[in-house]
Amino acid sequence: MTKNRKTVCVQGLGFVGFAMSLAVASAKKNNKPLYDVVGIDLENEIGKKRIKDINSGKMPFKTLDDNLSNTFEEVHKEGNLIASSSTDLFSKADVIIVDINFDVNLIGEFPEVDFAPLKNAINAIGTNMKPNTLVIIETTVPPGTTSEILYPYLLSLLKKRFPVLRKVNLAHSYERVMPGKNYFKSITDFWRVYAGIDSESAKKCKNFLETIINTDKFPMRELNSTTASETAKVLENSYRASNIAFINEWGLFAESVGINLFEVLEAIRIRPTHSNIRQPGLGVGGYCLTKDPLMGIVSCNQIFKINPTDFEVSKKSVLINSQMPKNTLDLIQKNVSSTKDKSVLILGLTYREDVQDTRYSPSLKLIEYLRKNFKKISAHDPMLRKIDHNEFLFEKDLPDPNDFDVIVLAVSHSQYKEINFASWLERFKGLFIDSNNVLSLNQISNLKKLNLKLRIIGRGDI
Repeated sequence: MTKNRKTVCVQGLGFVGFAMSLAVASAKKNNKPLYDVVGIDLENEIGKKRIKDINSGKMPFKTLDDNLSNTFEEVHKEGNLIASSSTDLFSKADVIIVDINFDVNLIGEFPEVDFAPLKNAINAIGTNMKPNTLVIIETTVPPGTTSEILYPYLLSLLKKRFPVLRKVNLAHSYERVMPGKNYFKSITDFWRVYAGIDSESAKKCKNFLETIINTDKFPMRELNSTTASETAKVLENSYRASNIAFINEWGLFAESVGINLFEVLEAIRIRPTHSNIRQPGLGVGGYCLTKDPLMGIVSCNQIFKINPTDFEVSKKSVLINSQMPKNTLDLIQKNVSSTKDKSVLILGLTYREDVQDTRYSPSLKLIEYLRKNFKKISAHDPMLRKIDHNEFLFEKDLPDPNDFDVIVLAVSHSQYKEINFASWLERFKGLFIDSNNVLSLNQISNLKKLNLKLRIIGRGDI
C-alpha cells in the first residue's frame, strides 16, 4: 500500500466487482492515482483463477470493451490494484465495496433467499475492518436488507471489538453495469443512486463516488433511505422484465397473423413516452432480470413480514420470460416434420451480446428443450474459449453449416453481425432461425433468395 493513498477493498471479483475495482483504481487527481485497490475473492477454483489472472496482468474475462482492457493495462502498470483471497486485508481499507452474488431460490410457491452467504461475507468484513471504514453495498438485495439485516449484524460484530462504538458507516448504491462494448463506462459515465444508513454515511458515500464517476455529466441522486435505494434497483429491473414479457405475447401474435412486429415497434417508439418498449427474442437471461422481480416478495415475507400485494405482474413476468426459449422450439417443430434424426447448431450461448457470461442463458434453456428432440446438438460462441457441458458439442470454430438441419442464430454478438450469412449458407437447405433480431434488412433480403427456409421470431411476414 502506498503512503498518503486511501485503500479501497472490493469484495467479489465477478463481472461487477472486477470492473468496479478498475474504476476505483483508475481514479486520479493531478494525474496521480487516488486509491490503492484490493480485490478480494473466494479461495475456490474460480476465485483463485481470477486472482492469479489479475495479479499477472491478464484479463479475467474476455471483453470487446477497449476502455476496460486499456484501463486494466494502465492500472496493472501503475501497480495500485492487487487481488487476494485474504480477508485480513479488510483491516487496511478506508472504503469497502460489497459486490458478491446473491441468489433468489424458488422454493415451493414462494421465492426465498438464504441470507447466510451474504452474512458470511459481512462477517469477514466486520471481524477485520476499522471502525470508521465506509462500507457500500452494491449487491442487489431485497429492499430492507441493508437497514434491517446488515446494519445490526455489522454493528454487533464491531461492538465485540470496539465496545464503545455506537454506529457504522454503511451505504447502499446500486450499479448499472452493462457488460459489452460500454462495460467500463457503464460505471464511470452513468447515473448513480445512493443512500446512507444515516446522513453521515450518505455524505461519505457521495464524496467517494464523486471521485470515480463523471458526476458533471451524470449527476447522482440521493434517496432518503437504503430501503428506497434497494427498491429502486429491484423496481428498475422488474419494469424491464415485465416489459419484455408483455412484448413476448405480441411477438407470438405477430407471427400468427403474418406481420412484422419490429416495424410496429419502431412506429411506436417515435412517441417519446414509449421509446423504451422492448422487443421479442429468444428469452431473458443474466443475473438480474431472471430473479430481481421476485425480491419484492422476499422483502415482504422474510424481512418486513407484511403482505400488501402478491406481486402478480412481477411473478408472471419471470415465469413468461423463463419459458420464452420454448417459442423457438415451437417454431422449429412447426417447420421440421421430424427432429429425432436431425442435427441443430446454436449460434450464441451467452445471455446477451458481446459478453462472456452464460448465467441463466436462454440459449442453454433452449438446448434443454432441444436435447429431448434432436439427435445431435452443437453450439458455437465467439466470446467463449470453452464451456463444460454434457448436453451439446461446443464448436471452437464456426462449423460447416451443411452438417446441420437446423441453425438457430441466438445471440447478436458483433462477430455474428459481420458474417456474410448469404455466402456462408449458400448451399444450406435446412431451417435457419433468427431468434434475437440479429439479421439486418439487407441480410434478410439476401437470405430470402437462397434455397433455405428462413424464420424470424416476431415476424410472421417471412
